[in-house]
Amino acid sequence: MNNDLQDYLHTLVVEQGLAKNTVLSYRQELTEFFSFLKTQKIEEFNQIDRYTILNYLKYCDEQNKSRNSVIHTVTSLRQFFHYLLMQNKISTDPMLKIDTPKAAHHLPQVLSSKEVEDLLQVPDTNKPLGVRDRTLLEVMYATGLRVSEAVNLKLDDLRLEMGLISTIGKGDKQRIIPIGDVAIHWLSIYLEGAREQLLRGKNNPFVFLNNHGEQLTRQGIWKNLKMIVKKAGITKDVTPHTLRHSFATTLLENGADLRTVQELLGHADISTTQIYTHVTKKHLTEVYNKYHPRA
Repeated sequence: MNNDLQDYLHTLVVEQGLAKNTVLSYRQELTEFFSFLKTQKIEEFNQIDRYTILNYLKYCDEQNKSRNSVIHTVTSLRQFFHYLLMQNKISTDPMLKIDTPKAAHHLPQVLSSKEVEDLLQVPDTNKPLGVRDRTLLEVMYATGLRVSEAVNLKLDDLRLEMGLISTIGKGDKQRIIPIGDVAIHWLSIYLEGAREQLLRGKNNPFVFLNNHGEQLTRQGIWKNLKMIVKKAGITKDVTPHTLRHSFATTLLENGADLRTVQELLGHADISTTQIYTHVTKKHLTEVYNKYHPRA
């Protein structure tokens, strides 16, 4: 069974050309499913039926997995069993009568302008790592980069003299994003001083480095951000994606049109971008209720 999983993942890369992070996501979800099968003493694919899948989804629910996570799991299983059917590894697809749960539409958490400013003031810019953290926060808030795009940003992607950066997003799609003067200012400071200190004489094409001169990881950004948020006294559940949400919401609140924000975020479907209109409407309602005497 594990060999079939490896063959499937190889197919995703070679034949379908899926991005590395997407394949890693499929691997993680299917590996968790395989672990569940072991607890059920299931050793062959043809032993899996509709009830096996339903029991696994119930197990996922008991593990407090989010609705959207379960939806992605169902999608991963559906595609995997379709592959097995096409390869004649199974005679019946157990996913045929499994409905995909409806997505939970939660409004994204966003930071106010003051909270963003409080966040930016935390890093100690007298130290190389502090300059790096301040620069990273400025860039992510100024451009709406995903955390994976931030860690993979390379020196060759910077066109600071033109006020632009280039990035490769989901589906390996390239997009060009404007970057503001403040973020350019901090990038210049970081590149000319702190980054050279972090490099320690090494060669590294990536913009953001750790204390050993290596590429900063997603986990490193999450860990550092949690500490910065705590020091800023912000009680919201802030993740790197919160900066992306805040970027989009700020643009819409200040008059940007939805299509422009879609392009800047790299959304394939504008319906994904439309959730931010609900956020801005919620904000307007809160302001009205707070300040209007007849509210």
